[in-house]
Amino acid sequence: MSQTSFINARIATPDGRLITGTLTCDGETITAIGDHAPAGEIIDIAGGYLLPGFIDTQVNGGGGVLFNDETNAAGIAAIGKAHRPYGTTAFMPTLISDELSVIDAAMRATEDAIAQGVPGVLGIHIEGPFISTQRKGIHNPEMFRTLDAESKALLKSLKRGKTMVTLAPENCTPEDIAELAQAGVILAAGHTNATYETTVEALKAGITGFTHLFNAMSPFTHRAPGVVGAALEDQTSYTGIIADGHHVDWAALRIALRTRPLNRFMLVTDAMPTVGSDTKTFVLNGQTIIVRDGVCVGPDGTLAGSDLDMATAVRNTVNHIGRTLAEAAIMAATAPAHFLGLGSSRGSLVIGQRADIVWMDNDLQMKGTFIGAKSEEVLAA
Repeated sequence: MSQTSFINARIATPDGRLITGTLTCDGETITAIGDHAPAGEIIDIAGGYLLPGFIDTQVNGGGGVLFNDETNAAGIAAIGKAHRPYGTTAFMPTLISDELSVIDAAMRATEDAIAQGVPGVLGIHIEGPFISTQRKGIHNPEMFRTLDAESKALLKSLKRGKTMVTLAPENCTPEDIAELAQAGVILAAGHTNATYETTVEALKAGITGFTHLFNAMSPFTHRAPGVVGAALEDQTSYTGIIADGHHVDWAALRIALRTRPLNRFMLVTDAMPTVGSDTKTFVLNGQTIIVRDGVCVGPDGTLAGSDLDMATAVRNTVNHIGRTLAEAAIMAATAPAHFLGLGSSRGSLVIGQRADIVWMDNDLQMKGTFIGAKSEEVLAA
């Protein structure tokens, strides 16, 4: 195998520190970190930062492609390619509420993409249609349905990769949740108007995540803690946050991050086709969505995903939420890897793990993205 050494680097550790030294890979695997002699191809990081490759569990589109419209391996590949310059080395293409036939096509496309070796595809995130009309956001309520034997069988059918499903706990039973969880489906509460009590029961049954905290869920109030209260109280589930300054106020995110372990928060983009594209409009459910002041909105101003990339989310976590870069890396890579059950093989810069690496300069601007130590995107100095 070929060796690669990244020298003169500040390297993020899984415990939220930065160490100075060299990181060496043999093939796709990290083999040495710290003070050692470099070997093989030398890449000089020039005092910049090496972070674990970002893992985005909520990617609706990119590069002008919306997954709902292109449920094929080529569409998934185009989305992944659009996000790689921003440090995303692995992702879950995300399907917005649609017919079961479209969900089926999207799942088969995901299997195909993984079989073809499309870089970074970990599985599929099915966001709806098992969600709440009261908290629908931009989703089309005509698509909504409850879980039944047919839909549960479909959700359990992926042959390659991980299946993540966002659902409203009030629209199903704890037995439904347990059945899917026991089959290996990763479940997140989202687009839900559930009570605090219903959400706690769903956590006990097998929910392990929350989709875009605060957005499209019953809020925290002093007499009705809601889904937000249940999410902030629980110390073991994983919570996605959209750090763009539009979906959630920075103060709310700073407060949230004080309530539970940092490694249970995940940065997500909720990205739409506008990311990595010069075209800042697209059509969703027959509505024209535009980017206004950095956020995607429908004709009535409803939030419709984001124009956010992971590199910007990381910078925002440092600059607006007040976390260190190494802590932001935990939220962008380590936490989502563990949420997906992949923490033993990726999500951290440690010996033995996959060499998915992000290079940022001193100003936290992207310099390179490496998947399995292979340069996928290296930006000009």
